[in-house]
Amino acid sequence: MKFNIEEILEIMPHRYPFLLIDRIQSINDDEVVGIKNVTYNEPFFQGHFPSDPIMPGVLIIESMVQAGGFLLLKKLDEPKKKTVYFGSINRVRFKNPVRPGDVLTHRVKLSAFRSNFCKLVGKSFVGDKIVAEGEFTASIVDRKGV
Repeated sequence: MKFNIEEILEIMPHRYPFLLIDRIQSINDDEVVGIKNVTYNEPFFQGHFPSDPIMPGVLIIESMVQAGGFLLLKKLDEPKKKTVYFGSINRVRFKNPVRPGDVLTHRVKLSAFRSNFCKLVGKSFVGDKIVAEGEFTASIVDRKGV
């Protein structure tokens, strides 16, 4: 099953400039493949670094976890009433830089899901090269203002 940006916006609470996934390529009960198209117009490239633009690692991780958050929200009966709070980061490694024009592909698996607490394991790729990987925890909470 695929989801475009409009369908992502229906579920995710994130908005510009902090929505960092553009498409869900596939999703099942315990795994999601999310896509982030990296363009030179991203606001962070103005300062990171003007002469050698590289996507900040923390934003690669945020994008990966947003894909995982989409997976978690899709498991719920009323996803528009919930949000996912990032809890922890473990075993994160950055392997290659991400530059303007790259397409980030995040593969995120749900390794544990109890009540409102979740563990995720993810890897991000540009083409067939791994650029980042890590393990994460998150909690599902009531969305404010809904």
